[in-house]
Amino acid sequence: MGRNRKVYDDDDGRSFADMDVDGMPWFARATHRSDPGPGNRDELSPRERRKALLGVFLAILAVTLIFGVAFLLVILLLDSARAIL
Repeated sequence: MGRNRKVYDDDDGRSFADMDVDGMPWFARATHRSDPGPGNRDELSPRERRKALLGVFLAILAVTLIFGVAFLLVILLLDSARAIL
């Protein structure tokens, strides 16, 4: 005997997300394409790679400068407090 499935009036059969998750028992490896298409490529061109590395370097530099200035201000504040006391 088959299960009677509920029929919804607003269901048109479209799916918005792929529920085939790697590692699950129902995962069907054969349904996945090896070529993700032009919009989902994993490899960067050399120019894109340089820009990404430059962005990472500038972000690290900004955080380092912020922490360095904060550390310097704490040292100066503690030194001036010691001179007052």
